Amino acid sequence: MTLIERLGLAALHRLDPERAHALSIRALKAGLAPLPGPVTSPRLGVEIAGLALPNPVGLAAGFDKNAKVLGPLSRAGFGFVEAGAVTPRPQPGNPRPRLFRLPEDRAVINRFGFNNEGMEAVAARLAHRPRNAVIGLNLGANRNSPDRAADFASVLERLGEYIDFATVNVSSPNTENLRDLQGRAALSVLLRGVMAARAQLARPIPVFLKIAPDLTGGEIDEIAEVALGEGISGIIATNTTLSRQGLKGAARGQNGGLSGAPLFAPSTRVLARLHRTTEGQLPLIGVGGIGSAEQAYEKIRAGATAVQLYTALVYQGLSLAARIARGLDHLLERDGFANVSEAVGTSTEKWT
Repeated sequence: MTLIERLGLAALHRLDPERAHALSIRALKAGLAPLPGPVTSPRLGVEIAGLALPNPVGLAAGFDKNAKVLGPLSRAGFGFVEAGAVTPRPQPGNPRPRLFRLPEDRAVINRFGFNNEGMEAVAARLAHRPRNAVIGLNLGANRNSPDRAADFASVLERLGEYIDFATVNVSSPNTENLRDLQGRAALSVLLRGVMAARAQLARPIPVFLKIAPDLTGGEIDEIAEVALGEGISGIIATNTTLSRQGLKGAARGQNGGLSGAPLFAPSTRVLARLHRTTEGQLPLIGVGGIGSAEQAYEKIRAGATAVQLYTALVYQGLSLAARIARGLDHLLERDGFANVSEAVGTSTEKWT
């Protein structure tokens, strides 16, 4: 991290977290952020669900909810970028304050509630997205929708032509009863509708399912079975957690989803369980607590073909993406892997 980036982070941390985030988006628009361009090598380039990634380090949904800075983000060292979550209609989300730093834990709690400008506003931006990058979109449902399952299909129908992959987000803890859609019957109906919408696209794209870390082993196995049965392209493991175990930060009592370092172990256990249950048939993206190349590598060896970051950027800056990609390249070389794909699932048993 450069001195300028370190000073910038220190200044942002003096502000309310949500205001600081808005300023970081403005800084990206103004070109005031480290943008090293693509980070790749023969070892880092990998394919997942038909997507050719220059490196397996992606940006998770939530940072660029409204697809405002996809151009700069695609030049920040990420191998792929996921915008959203986006719902059919605009919604303000939950009342502020709704974002809390826990610096002692290298964590964040949020209870945003799918705040976004709606799919029409996002469509206008995605129409001008960078074409030399892999761009995905997190699909969401409106809080007061009479048919939340249909909302996911609606967003995909409207925005599918502009994106390279979509993620069905039924695992946010900040929309009441949303996680109920992870049950077998409800999930089957939802995914069937989304896959029907995908089939109508001129260019069918991969569809991933993002799940919660707060699931039992049986629930994980059930979700894997449904995902395989409905033809989902892969699973993103995991979203934020409701657990507060072992936290020290003053904000630990706040309601919402916890992300960051404390999520690393539980999310990796879910990831490894999925890899074992599906016998490697279903591509996995590992998310939760990654703050170093070593941790990204651990996710890959637990079963992930690619990984995503977000919370660690709050504490280590945007340049972390490129640092992790380069560090991962070194680790693969050290251990004799010619490509990321060779390392996937090589230490699953450690986590199961």
